[in-house]
Amino acid sequence: MLTDIEIAQAARLEPITQIAAKLGIDADDVEMYGKYKAKLSEVLYKKTAANKDGKLILVTAINPTPAGEGKTTVSTGLSMALNRIGKKCVLALREPSLGPVFGIKGGAAGGGYSQVVPMEDINLHFTGDMHAITAANNLLCALLDNHMQQGNELDIDQRRIMIDRCLDMNDRALRNVVIGMGGKVNGVPREDHFRITVASEVMAILCLARDLPDLKERLGSILVAYNRKGEPIYARDLKAQGAMTALLKDALKPNLVQTLENTPVLMHGGPFANIAHGCNSVRATKLALKLGDYVVTEAGFGADLGAEKFCDIKCRLAGIKPSCAVIVATIRALKYNGGVPKAELGTENVEALEKGLVNLRTHIENMRSFGLPVVVAMNRFGTDTEGEIAAVKALCDEMSVPVSLCEVFAKGGEGGEDLARKVVEVMEKDSGDFRFLYDEKLSIKEKMDIIAKNIYRADGVVYSAKAEKAIEEAERLGFGGTPVCVAKTQYSLSDDPTRLGRPEGFEIHVSDVRVCAGAGFAVIYTGDIMTMPGLPKAPAANIIDCDENGNISGLF
Repeated sequence: MLTDIEIAQAARLEPITQIAAKLGIDADDVEMYGKYKAKLSEVLYKKTAANKDGKLILVTAINPTPAGEGKTTVSTGLSMALNRIGKKCVLALREPSLGPVFGIKGGAAGGGYSQVVPMEDINLHFTGDMHAITAANNLLCALLDNHMQQGNELDIDQRRIMIDRCLDMNDRALRNVVIGMGGKVNGVPREDHFRITVASEVMAILCLARDLPDLKERLGSILVAYNRKGEPIYARDLKAQGAMTALLKDALKPNLVQTLENTPVLMHGGPFANIAHGCNSVRATKLALKLGDYVVTEAGFGADLGAEKFCDIKCRLAGIKPSCAVIVATIRALKYNGGVPKAELGTENVEALEKGLVNLRTHIENMRSFGLPVVVAMNRFGTDTEGEIAAVKALCDEMSVPVSLCEVFAKGGEGGEDLARKVVEVMEKDSGDFRFLYDEKLSIKEKMDIIAKNIYRADGVVYSAKAEKAIEEAERLGFGGTPVCVAKTQYSLSDDPTRLGRPEGFEIHVSDVRVCAGAGFAVIYTGDIMTMPGLPKAPAANIIDCDENGNISGLF
């Protein structure tokens, strides 16, 4: 059996200019990054402005487990399948972060015969967007520290710095550091922190910006610190936004790549869904809607995180709406939610599966709360039994939700044709009544209470003294009426990763709140969520290699 990277390396890719031509994009609007990847020009937005928008299909999932769900694999396979049944489809995805590639998760370009390629480039440096975001974020931090070193005209309180440095790598040793050591010439000593690049506000801003002027305005609005009088200091006060925009002007352009079956893919931006808003860029999605009759996109992790933020943050700020939600589930993952250990997931256990189905049921209910018609994609594994498949179908029949056995990993687009037909049928039958979960004008606590009770099924929300003070400060500065972005474990509907299925009798514990004024939302930190992951005991980096001819192995 071939590995993911072996399948990708054996693929017959089309020159990226041919992929662009399928979408009616002129060669002049394709900025080449080698033969098989490119950025798309700013001019293209004006050229396509009058085009009618296609239909947007949101792919989400149950809560992730060590068994794997395959959301990106299904998203990719669905886009290929739609093209196979005669629909003009474009896929819009996030870019992978280097940290997880070398950590526990591995690559993020799909799997098997349902991948986005060139897989090695995408999972490593790609077109340099992640590096540009890292540089822009750290430039702002350097300007802040330099300002304090050079006289501190703004009277910045070094105890109230609101931004962190970032790095696109899982490095737990950098979570909490002390900088400026070694005497006066080396700066002002203070505590600092690192977060992974995909959790930075600069990443969120890039993914939500409409254009270059909006990008610059948002960058200038980043809340960087407070002065000793308690007044806010923004990036524009440090005159940072111009140089940051210069670093990001090319990164703002969406990347064009392709699937193994040469379906066009706009892959751009990569915020995590457990500690950020978890969606690809607004610019990529809106451009894809102008280029295709159907657009498949995904939101990170389970529907309680990525899909909620997609609807309540991205759709609200971008003025877009999905026409259908596809929820990816696997029998293995549902059995895990029912209490089966990972080592025993290959053995039939209908009783545990039925117990774990409450997780799928909850996510179906959640997507319907946004007014969206739902289709369940059962990502099939070879160990799935007929009895187990029947149990999943029984739940879906009870909830009047179409379900499709999806075999895109093994068969590519062919294995997703049934799913594609059911998605099209649902959208033709039910146009949906898309709506937001909350009114953004509500207070931060009111919005958090609605999410906690309606999406997580919590009894309520408990706030630390630190969080209470942060909320009071945010609302005093006029940031109470923004959407909220909840940073929470992806493994559970609760804030406790060990509570699987559909937990009952719990509260959500909010430890802190941080205003992302440039991005346009407030981040709510719950449980023990961390913004800088660490490497596992046996990181994926240990098996990644490169031979004397430059051929990479070990990526998965």
